[in-house]
Amino acid sequence: MKYKALVIDVDGTITHMDRKLSLKAAAKLRSLDIPVVIATGNVLCYAKAVAKLVGVCCNIIAENGGVIVDGFDNEPIISDVIHECEEAYEFLAEHFHMEKLDSVHRKTEIVLRSDFDIEKARGLLSSHFPGVEIIDTHFAIHIKSRKINKGTGLIKMAELMGLKTTDFVAIGDSVNDLEMLQEAGFAIAVGNADDFLKDVADYVSTATYGDGTVEAIDHLLSKGMI
Repeated sequence: MKYKALVIDVDGTITHMDRKLSLKAAAKLRSLDIPVVIATGNVLCYAKAVAKLVGVCCNIIAENGGVIVDGFDNEPIISDVIHECEEAYEFLAEHFHMEKLDSVHRKTEIVLRSDFDIEKARGLLSSHFPGVEIIDTHFAIHIKSRKINKGTGLIKMAELMGLKTTDFVAIGDSVNDLEMLQEAGFAIAVGNADDFLKDVADYVSTATYGDGTVEAIDHLLSKGMI
């Protein structure tokens, strides 16, 4: 099958662990003849900057599916879920010292520095806020609604682009990429990905981080899949 678009995570997928952009991965994405969608747990302004710098502007899934935009100057679609996340944060703040990150720019979730007992926090949330979850992307801790994720974001983005989610190749590395890979027509995990993500992937690169993305795209091109 020939796929019509590609959706890709940022941190750990087109960056190194220190979050430096892989120039090889950026060049490879820029060379493609199909649309490339940036899908990140980060905020929209960061995602727009990434898309511009990589040269694949500007279809973006930000905040793990909570914010979606299909053009640099278009109004974003923002999920109305921040209130439940704020309530969950206030509840957890009674039990843990937690530091918010990017709080001025976040519209749909709370992001925290990874310096508290996440498993204990998960246990408390499950009994008091079952509609909210905590995920660890290895770069930050996210308090987010269970109703949205990169998979639901891909469903909406595909609709905006006049495509089906099965028209997409998805590439990722972490827990917040799981639903996106499950929703796409072809799923790729880079070599540094979590094991459970590799288990659902159709292709796992030998190389890691940005080099893994380059390897994966070369594989797709060699097979005539994009």
